[in-house]
Amino acid sequence: MRTRFAPSPTGPLHLGHAYSAMLGHDMARAAGGVFILRIDDLDRSRARPEWEAQLKDDLGWLGLDWPEPCRRESDHTAEYDAALDRLWDMGLLYPCSCSRRDIREALSAPQEGLSTAVPETGPDGLVYPGTCRPGTVLTGPRPKDATLRLDMRRALAAPPPPFTETGHGPEGQTGRIETTSVHMTNHIGDVVLARRDMGAAYHLAVVVDDAAQGITHVVRGEDLFEATRIHVLLQRLLGLPQPIYHHHRLVRDEHGKRLAKRDDSRAVALYRQDGATPEDLRQMVGLSPSALR
Repeated sequence: MRTRFAPSPTGPLHLGHAYSAMLGHDMARAAGGVFILRIDDLDRSRARPEWEAQLKDDLGWLGLDWPEPCRRESDHTAEYDAALDRLWDMGLLYPCSCSRRDIREALSAPQEGLSTAVPETGPDGLVYPGTCRPGTVLTGPRPKDATLRLDMRRALAAPPPPFTETGHGPEGQTGRIETTSVHMTNHIGDVVLARRDMGAAYHLAVVVDDAAQGITHVVRGEDLFEATRIHVLLQRLLGLPQPIYHHHRLVRDEHGKRLAKRDDSRAVALYRQDGATPEDLRQMVGLSPSALR
């Protein structure tokens, strides 16, 4: 078993991050496997070396260990470019110049026969209405320094692949998870695989990284359950192995809101400063040295 934790060095490690990392570490160690730490630093405008150092320090304090050196995504842009070139040559990508505002306005426009339109939100944000989608396959070199979307309809020449879930989705989904082409086109849509200002986007990079590092079990929050449908499709298109997925519950605050990086009051570093122990934090998130949740 090879699990991984892939934080972005753009802020402090909070309790939700800690839970996911400790769970992945526990699962790998219980199976005699390896836990991998990967640094998701493609967003160079926000990534900071001091945050990476703090993340590693907090994870080490929690009792986690991993092989060094860590893979940094910023060092592997050539691998992402190769994957993008392959998808482009397959006729599955197209450039998009729409801003978020353009998409929101297009989706909010009144539809024929409807007095109001309720925009659909998927794992990549608002489901793209296809404004820039070409009617024919584009040829020539892949555009560089451009936002590129996956033409979901062309990518679904065959039904989307299922995946194995050993944790649970937001609605308790577990076991063999099936997806339909209708769900992929209507509720996920043409997702972004490359961004003009940072190269490869998350959905592409995570798939390439997991394959490159031989990850067998992806352990992450249930908020990424729907994104897994995108990832297993990309794995099939690129001829990459499919890991087993284990989505876990989210750590929430007293109001039921999931923790995010802006929740500095939940930062692991602050708990450390206040005298908490690693075991205290394990109990806070519902983990114990002998129990896997």
